[in-house]
Amino acid sequence: MRNLVYAINTTLDGCVDHTKFTPAEETMEYITQLIRDADTFLYGRKTYELMVPYWPDVAKSDPGDEFARVFDAVDNIIVFSQSLDSPEGEKTKIVRTGLYDEILKLKQEQGKNILTGGVTIPSQLAELGLIDEYHFVVHPIVIGEGRRLFEGINLQEKLQLKLVESKTFHSGVVALHYSRCA
Repeated sequence: MRNLVYAINTTLDGCVDHTKFTPAEETMEYITQLIRDADTFLYGRKTYELMVPYWPDVAKSDPGDEFARVFDAVDNIIVFSQSLDSPEGEKTKIVRTGLYDEILKLKQEQGKNILTGGVTIPSQLAELGLIDEYHFVVHPIVIGEGRRLFEGINLQEKLQLKLVESKTFHSGVVALHYSRCA
């Protein structure tokens, strides 16, 4: 069974709005490796529109940008959206209903990890108990505004996680890797 992995950059106060801060460059290798280990992205409309066509365009204009190149090489992008009219490119599939059933089906398929990011869809996935791994890249800044990690989440019971690994970067950024407790 494939793992569903949630990865996101966050500030100390939980801001995950990338229009409010720029992730440290040294963390890009960490995130790039997570992308290498995946063959499917799972996004909501807002995160999708933030990532596509931006990173595929960077991959075309700057073939030396490893993150963009690895991002563009991912086989499938699934977007859960009621409002997105059409996808960018042939790799994207828009799904309008059935989050739980769609994820269970994806996890049963052969392949690498399924990688998700953003706030709304990952919060729904956490509520449903479908996320297997969490990667929080915590930046040592406080923003004081913007979208927050797990904003609006409605859990039936506490989500218990087990620390698998942590890595501290020279900038003070800390990457925390958790797995869901069984």
